Formats: sequence, structure tokens, C-alpha cells
Amino acid sequence: MSGSRVFAARLAGTGVFDPTGDQVGKVRDVVCVLRPGHRPPRVLGLVVEVLGRRAVFLPMTRVTAVDVGQVITTGLVNMRRFSQRPTETLVIGELLDRKVTLLDDKTTVTVEDVALEQTRARDWVLQKVHVSRPAKGLRRRGETFTVDWDSVTGFTLEEQGQGATNLLAAFEEMRAPDLAAVLHDLSPKRRAEVAAALDDERLADVLEELPEDDQVEILGKLEEERAADVLEAMGPDDAADLLAELPTNEAEKLLGLMEPAEAADLRRLLTYGELTAGGMMTTEPVILPPSATVAEALARVRNPDLSPALASAVYVCRPPLETPTGKYLGTCHIQRLLREPPSALVSGIVDSGIEPLLPHTALPAVTHYLATYNLVSVAVVDENDHLVGAVTVDDVLDHLLPEDWRDRPADVEVPRGS
Repeated sequence: MSGSRVFAARLAGTGVFDPTGDQVGKVRDVVCVLRPGHRPPRVLGLVVEVLGRRAVFLPMTRVTAVDVGQVITTGLVNMRRFSQRPTETLVIGELLDRKVTLLDDKTTVTVEDVALEQTRARDWVLQKVHVSRPAKGLRRRGETFTVDWDSVTGFTLEEQGQGATNLLAAFEEMRAPDLAAVLHDLSPKRRAEVAAALDDERLADVLEELPEDDQVEILGKLEEERAADVLEAMGPDDAADLLAELPTNEAEKLLGLMEPAEAADLRRLLTYGELTAGGMMTTEPVILPPSATVAEALARVRNPDLSPALASAVYVCRPPLETPTGKYLGTCHIQRLLREPPSALVSGIVDSGIEPLLPHTALPAVTHYLATYNLVSVAVVDENDHLVGAVTVDDVLDHLLPEDWRDRPADVEVPRGS
């Protein structure tokens, strides 16, 4: 094997390849077994995220090389979903950010990273611990250093308020769906600690990707004012779905803490049935007046916060331009916008052949409509032709898939030899 020492946090996100160079997945965590006394924990294997965002277990016996840039396997990967056993510990998920004690001077330090090393017997163990010590006296910055595993104690103690700074640093570049998969596999205690460490926008993005049970659990452990702020940062349709899962009195309390305009949108969404166009739509599509130009429309859809589906169309309405708007005039698809001169008015290129949906339109009819006209989004209007929102194909998929789809194996082709 190459690479006799590698730090766990630096392995997060590293590509896992078979002997032919095909990528199998990427490293999510390291699984170890803590041992009595001060014996270095034995590394059992890696948690690897494969296609379909499923986490599987890769034993170290099937790893032929470990480097910061890549992990090479024998090509044999069991595609059964990883399930943590009671005797197992996740290095990144559970050991980073722990408070431990140096044996020589009894100082409390924080774990920033843990190093894997290969022994002469070709086993892998956790041999080194990179820690930080708070600043003392006139020093403005704390001290960081690396010690042997047997120089610290406290890893086996239950710790409250562990924090998640270093865990999040390891997954800093992860997309929201991938970080949500990591949170889903953590213990409730660690989920709450990670959620507390995320900023409102990032937590909102992650919550939108989690199963409803996890959403309710995490939101319930936040302070009420922060929970309201996170709901405001979520997409209106996702926030309304989450509020619908809460007891009525709790939902009302959170709505009362939100900005009135944000709360009004959610209250309106909550009046529609869950499996209707109104219940699935977002109240924040891209809306422009008929006097807007193609250049203005393209500038609006470039917003990186828009999902690809929402960025696929601009809805043209008479003022007011906040939902519910003035009269809905039609939709401008992005492909048409790209073909027109920047100075052209959107009023001249609206697609008036695609009829909008009514809020009470049922899910099967919405699905049929999107499929029939090859659309990724469609306008939703009230009985007075005021735009109230837009349904996107990702909203529809969320309601077509089984509730436990995130936990099911993905029926996808995997690289040969796995």
C-alpha cells in the first residue's frame, strides 16, 4: 500500500477507484472500533457514497492504496447500504470536535483531525490526533499540534455540546443533498450539533433534502426564533410541507415569528391539498412585467439561488409582481430568450399556447400535463388569472417517489467489478 499516514478529514470527498481507473464513489467517513486502555482504534473500513447517494461499507481489506488524492480498491464493493453497528464509531462524524484531555498536563483540547496509519502487520489504526488548545494569557490565537493517540484520553466518554466546526470543515465543499445524506446517517445528538453549527441558509438547503422525520427532529431542537428564520430561508413549498408535519399550535407559533409577508405565503400554501398544484408549487418564481427586456429576463434567471427548473422560465404578469400577481400574460422559456435580441420585450415572445394550471389540479393531472408538453415548470393561477406560483418537475418527483426513497437502494448501473 502507498501512503502510510493520512488524515481522516482530508479523505472526505476523495474519489474511490477500482483497478481499471473507474470511479466507484467517494469517501464519506472512516469506520473504526475504539479499544480499551490507550490502544489505537482499529480501522475497519470506509463509508463510501456510490451512485444514487447511497452509502456503502468498503472494508480496509479491499483497499489497496490510500492517499489524500484517491483511494484504490480491489474492485469488489458490496452495494448493500451501510448501517452502523453499536460497537462502531465514525471518525469524522463522531470524533472530530470532541473535547479530550492530554495525559501529561491534564489540559483539555479539541480534536481537529485524526490520522490513519498502516502497521507492519498491514492493519490500519488511528495513531495520531491533531488537536487545538485555547489561547492563554496575551496570546490571541490558540495552539494546534499533533500527538499520539495514547497521549490523550476521553474519546469513549459521552459528550454534550460537542460542536461541529471541524466536521463541517471536512464537508465544506459538499452540495446540500450530499451533506443531508451525511446528517441522515448521524446520531440524533450529532445531527443537532451539526444543525446548530450551520448558518440559516445552509441549514435551510440541507433540510429541504432530508426526510420529513429528520426535518421535524432538527427543527424541534432549534430555538423558536431561529427555527422561524430557517423556515424563511427555505423554499416556500418545502417550508409549508414541513409546517404541515408539525402540531397546529407549534406551526402557528413559528408563523407568528416570521416576517408577515413570508408567513402569508406559507399560510396560503397550507390551504391547498398536499397532492395538488397549489400544495406543490413555489410562490417565488421569476416574474417580470411585459415592459421588461430579454436582457433583464436573462439577468434574473442567472441567479445562482434558483434551481435549474425555476430558472427555465420567466412568468410575465401585470403589476403587482409579487404573488398573487396582477393578470398573468404568459410564459417565456429560456430557450426562446436565448434566441432573441437582448433589447426585445418579453411581452412579444410569451408562449400563450401553454395554459396555466389551477391550484386544485391533482398530482396525476399535473404529471400528465408536464409530460405531455415536455415542461420542467408550469404556471399556477387563481380563478381571476392572477399568478399564485409555479410547479416544477422536482416538486412533482418529490411527491411521486415513495416516502422512504432516500433510504432505498438506487437501481443504477455501478462500475464493473463492484
